Amino acid sequence: MSLPMTQYEPVIGLEIHGELLTNSKMFCSCSANYASAPEPNINICPTCTGLPGAMPTVNKKATELAALVGLALNCSINKHNTFARKNYYYPDLPKGYQISQYELPIAEKGWLDVIDSSAPSEAEAQSKRIRVRRVHIEEDTAKLSHEKNYALVDFNRAGVPLLEIVSEPDMRTVEAALDYATKIRAILRYLGVNSGDMEKGVLRFEANISVRPVGSDELRTRTEIKNLNSFRALVRASQYEIERQIKIYEDGGEVMQETLGWDDARGVTTSQRSKEDAHDYRYFPEPDLPPLQLSDAWIESIRKQLPELPEAKTARFVKDFELKQSEARFLTSEKSLADYFERVLSISKSPAKTIHSWIAGEFMRYLNDSGLSVDDAALAPETLAKLIDMVTDKTIGASAGKTVLVELFKNGGDPAQIVKEKNLLQMTDANAVQEIVTKILNDNPKEVDEYNAGKETLFQWFMGQVARATKGKADPNTAKELMAKGLKERKK
Repeated sequence: MSLPMTQYEPVIGLEIHGELLTNSKMFCSCSANYASAPEPNINICPTCTGLPGAMPTVNKKATELAALVGLALNCSINKHNTFARKNYYYPDLPKGYQISQYELPIAEKGWLDVIDSSAPSEAEAQSKRIRVRRVHIEEDTAKLSHEKNYALVDFNRAGVPLLEIVSEPDMRTVEAALDYATKIRAILRYLGVNSGDMEKGVLRFEANISVRPVGSDELRTRTEIKNLNSFRALVRASQYEIERQIKIYEDGGEVMQETLGWDDARGVTTSQRSKEDAHDYRYFPEPDLPPLQLSDAWIESIRKQLPELPEAKTARFVKDFELKQSEARFLTSEKSLADYFERVLSISKSPAKTIHSWIAGEFMRYLNDSGLSVDDAALAPETLAKLIDMVTDKTIGASAGKTVLVELFKNGGDPAQIVKEKNLLQMTDANAVQEIVTKILNDNPKEVDEYNAGKETLFQWFMGQVARATKGKADPNTAKELMAKGLKERKK
């Protein structure tokens, strides 16, 4: 007997591969900055091209960054960890094996709390602890460029330090998996170990997915979707694969264990090969590298480098600034954005919620429309603080504030001077606003009668007339109060 689709639950685990921001490669002194290399195969040596007799040496900085990530993910650091050879053949792997970590990774047994945004409301969204199985170091492969009848290999990327973060299969919704991936990216960026620029391929996801009846603790056959390089691809590929597997079970079939690719244009997963297990790679200890021995003192020195991480910063923003969870999470999603917000807040006299509204609204809208990041914004926090305060103290209206903000982004300057030059000072004389309201009501008797007959949506039309007549300079609250009073007085 088959089950309805709603009676299945997905079982999702993620493997996240991130390039580490080091100057040199993992096991040699070649430059790791392959993206800006002037030509292919220039940042190479006998070690990263796998020539016989070349001996690897461990990149100290990469080890420090890997330990930092492990600590940020609440992992235990293995004071004795080892490298291993992962054996397989592919044209982008010059040695015929990849130096990785297997039995004794640098960090393991951690956790990260996520929020399942599939809940009906923020209040109902529950936190779930996702176990982090391991964090280990490995080297990246070369880059293949496929032409019509041949392929070219660029070894500039071969040997670049990679970090792999492997979760346990603890996620039960695509939304939880998305939150986990989003938080991992944010943590890596906060730590300064990875740029998070997924469009450049420096962060990639692999989703391990199976489905089972709700209430079961069975781990069924899983598939692995490789090389997902965006959050959108992660969500779409996972949703498709979950539905595909449910349909197979509903039709009485069996899911095959295999490695899948994601065809973004067609919106489908495609079979690449039968799924390998660890024994297929014939792991064995790397004979050319000794074990890494990490002292307690060294581990503590790395721990002291941990900054305030997104989760802690979010909790502080909620507690200290009385922001909603969703508001705080938005501001802390990027370290540069959180820092910018706190700088504006430290200067401004306006409430934190007001500053959040401006940054999350007009400020980010302009940046997104212009393709800019917070770091690219040529608008000092001091300038934005001054502008927000001018709106808060009613020197100018919100509409005028938006006009000034665009001018500041485009040409810079001082908010007060722009307000003066553009004659944007808010009308504070209630009598002057009253005269305008009275004229609008006298000029539009038909609309007045319709409003008083029950067409209350016309109120916004009247307010629009006030804004047009005053060029947005009338205080909205004053205008609203006077308009409501005037309409009521004309009710027959």
